[in-house]
Amino acid sequence: MKQEPLDITALLLDYARAVPPRDVHDVMRLCVLDWAACGMAGHQEGGFGAWAATFTSPGPATRFDGHIGAVADAALVNGTLSHALDYDDTHFAHIGHPSVAVIPAALAVAQMRAVGLADMVDAALVGAEASVAMGLWLGRGHYQIGFHQTATAGAFGATVAAARLLALDPDQTRHALGLCATMASGLKSQFGTMGKPLNAGLAARTGVEAAMWARSGMTSSQDGLAGPLGFGETHHGAGANVPFAWRMGVVSHKFHACCHGLHATLEAVRDVPLRDARQVVVHTHPRWMSVCNQPAPDTGLGAKFSYAHVLAMAAYGYDTGDIAAFSDARAQDADLVAWRGRVHVIADKGLTEMQARVVVDGVAQSHDLDAPLSFEVRQARIHAKARALVGARADEIWQAIDADDLQRFAQLLTS
Repeated sequence: MKQEPLDITALLLDYARAVPPRDVHDVMRLCVLDWAACGMAGHQEGGFGAWAATFTSPGPATRFDGHIGAVADAALVNGTLSHALDYDDTHFAHIGHPSVAVIPAALAVAQMRAVGLADMVDAALVGAEASVAMGLWLGRGHYQIGFHQTATAGAFGATVAAARLLALDPDQTRHALGLCATMASGLKSQFGTMGKPLNAGLAARTGVEAAMWARSGMTSSQDGLAGPLGFGETHHGAGANVPFAWRMGVVSHKFHACCHGLHATLEAVRDVPLRDARQVVVHTHPRWMSVCNQPAPDTGLGAKFSYAHVLAMAAYGYDTGDIAAFSDARAQDADLVAWRGRVHVIADKGLTEMQARVVVDGVAQSHDLDAPLSFEVRQARIHAKARALVGARADEIWQAIDADDLQRFAQLLTS
């Protein structure tokens, strides 16, 4: 029996009005803390200060750079800054960074609407879930051909989050998603440059603008996603059938300050002395070969997408969880550059995207990022990471999240 195609717009509408389960809401609160710490650190070290300062329109929304400005501008700036260090969360169901596209949109609109922080978290959660579902509907071919899921699927998630906070009715939300379909964009060719974090900011801004414009009465195609010449057809979408489910409970958080595709490799050799190794062969899923296999990066940003370089850092004892370790000077360090030549990377279809097998002088080590991580362990690691990024401010941010205090939370992002 032929299966009917999925009405992806209807699925995203279901997320927009869904009531999240408590356990997934609690994971999303941790995502908000992680996002805040990454954004504050990104403002300090990401190199986007002069760019952010070009957005001067007044408004109610807080930005990491201390400016209180227009809602769409804040979503753009905060989305970009929170992805500037590439240290934010990843969902491997569709290979995207949900929080950096969705939380900035939710925060900006929540401030405009003066709602509680718990409502913002729920909006961000349903938006993140929608982005993952959208990414699954588009399929891996969409990503593999060159589109950046954080930017494309993320824009639809940001639209769902903003639509929920703006209390759009189903018809308005459908139009918002249609408007998003003609705006969403982002390419993997930007990986390793400042254009990659910009993709996240553009997704957040698109979501805010699409939802606000729909609220003002702007209309769009009734099916800008799956309809003829819609987003799926024109963006190499597979149109997969995706059931409604809560998937953010298994989102992956980064504990190394580099592309998530490198983490299983680094975990595999965490206790292995590498300095004197003659040959290191990395077996990884083919998906990562075009993402994080830069053999000779010469910038700190490029180094975050290089198996050879992060393994050289590990060999020389540099902490790959320290954002400061990924500097231009270290990417050009003569010892590290020479050591990188010992690394060979092989695409292995027998591995999942979460797995790595590393053979050091003939001895194999493996790691699977899908190994279960309890909520308690996740919480402890995220709190420790946040403290490492922003110091004692991390605990104050968590207290604001715990107290459902949106105003205090926003204040702490800039102080």
